[in-house]
Amino acid sequence: MRNFRKVAGMPLMLSVPAFAILLVVFGIPLVQLLFTSFNAPNFSLAHYRAFVAESANVRILLQTVELSVVATTLCLAIGYPTAYLIAAASKGVRTALIVLVFIPWLTSGLVRTYAWVAILGDRGIVNTLLIDWKLITSPLPLVYNRFAVYIGMVHIMLPTMILPLVSSMMGVDRSLIAAARSMGATPWAAFWRVFFPLTVPGVRSGVLLVFVICLGFYITPAALGGLRDTMLSNLIAAQLANSVELAPVAAIAFLLLGVAVVALLLFGIDVSGTPGASQRRAGWRTRLQLAVMQGVVFGKLTEAYRARRWKAQLFQPGRAVRWVERASGFFFVALVMIYLQLPGLVVVAMSFSPGQLLQFPPPALSLRWYRAFFSDPAWTGALWTSLELAVMVTVLSTIVGTLAAFGLTRSSSRLRSILTLVILVPITLPGVVVGVVAYLCLLKLGLLGTMSGIVLAHSVGSICLVVVIVSATLAGFDRRLEQAAMSMRAGPMQTFTRVTIPLIRPGIIAGAVFAFIHSFDEVVVTSLINRFSIYTLPLKMYENISNEIDPTIAAVGSLLTLLPVLWLLALYPTWWKSKRIARQGTAQAPT
Repeated sequence: MRNFRKVAGMPLMLSVPAFAILLVVFGIPLVQLLFTSFNAPNFSLAHYRAFVAESANVRILLQTVELSVVATTLCLAIGYPTAYLIAAASKGVRTALIVLVFIPWLTSGLVRTYAWVAILGDRGIVNTLLIDWKLITSPLPLVYNRFAVYIGMVHIMLPTMILPLVSSMMGVDRSLIAAARSMGATPWAAFWRVFFPLTVPGVRSGVLLVFVICLGFYITPAALGGLRDTMLSNLIAAQLANSVELAPVAAIAFLLLGVAVVALLLFGIDVSGTPGASQRRAGWRTRLQLAVMQGVVFGKLTEAYRARRWKAQLFQPGRAVRWVERASGFFFVALVMIYLQLPGLVVVAMSFSPGQLLQFPPPALSLRWYRAFFSDPAWTGALWTSLELAVMVTVLSTIVGTLAAFGLTRSSSRLRSILTLVILVPITLPGVVVGVVAYLCLLKLGLLGTMSGIVLAHSVGSICLVVVIVSATLAGFDRRLEQAAMSMRAGPMQTFTRVTIPLIRPGIIAGAVFAFIHSFDEVVVTSLINRFSIYTLPLKMYENISNEIDPTIAAVGSLLTLLPVLWLLALYPTWWKSKRIARQGTAQAPT
């Protein structure tokens, strides 16, 4: 009994509810799905062989990898210089640019996809302007092809690439660059030999996140692409909807999962957050990456020339940044920000159009489509269903995820790293695979097409997000404040509720916001598990985009575009107040 009480009193036990939900909804069904793909109990590779035997299936698999690789490469090519310029900007400009990156990142992916249909369509902004300027006589085929798919995928994933890169670059000591310059290195050499290797962890994280998420893209290829642009997730959704046999779907899902696992093994995951440990564990993989990217062979061939140049430039002051370079950087960042913000602005503008056809700019201002939205029971019912689901998921995920984050941060570093890696698995896999796993779980539990089933399925990803955000907040928490409260005879529960919770409240609120957004915007998992028996707002929007472009969706998109701005305005006062309380508490805490 004493040992049981000792184990029950461990902080790690607070993470049991989170792991229980993840195990029931994701872990066990994932193993069952693996056995199903191998035709258990008569284990065989029949379903995998059947998939490979169809040349069309192999083409879709290779096409999925190709689309993901190209989109990831484009995101890195655009995102790295953007992140570099953001990190090098002044504090005020940097904050404004990060907010501009955050806004589209928090905006519904469906809205952004719909916006590109409106921008690139035959009657869209681009074709209309080109025709008005007499540059073309008939609309260009800019949508329903591979070009439109890349435009949409890069637009959706670019913030996911930029944010980890900015975080990594902000942690680089700029004095190292100055030291390299003082030793005769050119700006390019200082960047390539000093700055870039220190940002490789951010590059690795961004590339891994973008590639894995792109593998599971479902809505964007279906809405912007043609029949030749089908991805594996579209094939999985089609077979799951039309077939009663789960084994072939399981085989396809695990082939897609296998591609994601290969990417995870190549790029690796660092959950420790310790730079020294990360460098020690980099091993041959990072050394090989750096060797290829830095051009070791070319460096050896030019070694003598570089030695003479180093002696000539030793201790020479670095040249000032020329106005041409500043103007070029400003122009590049401005183009990227326009690219990120344009779809949202277009949707907001078109939502005020009075005509049957959406126009940009609208010939007049009207609230016609907002009235149509709020007067249509189908739209308002879908809205209230999404709000109800999101609130339930947010409450469950915030409570369970906060307890899990608190328990994990109080455990040993090695155990914390392992358990954190386990709890992050659902958000490091393609979304369509998570949807198939959730489908199998709810099928076994008899919860397909029910509110309870959708809440459980949405909670898998939401709990992971809450754990990540609250854990990051707890990592910077000064535990001396808890010790000070206990020295004043406060009990553990009183210390937790009166000291810990108020100081980590911004992290909890941020986690709740992201959990709400994740549930409210979820469409892939929802479409797979509810059989269209419960219409959420994203499902209603996706059906509208797929079947007909109803101008009412512009009003819905406008409301969802403005939602992230409201979230940021709500989060800022809470964050500012918490920082002020933390500074006051740290100054008063005993040393």
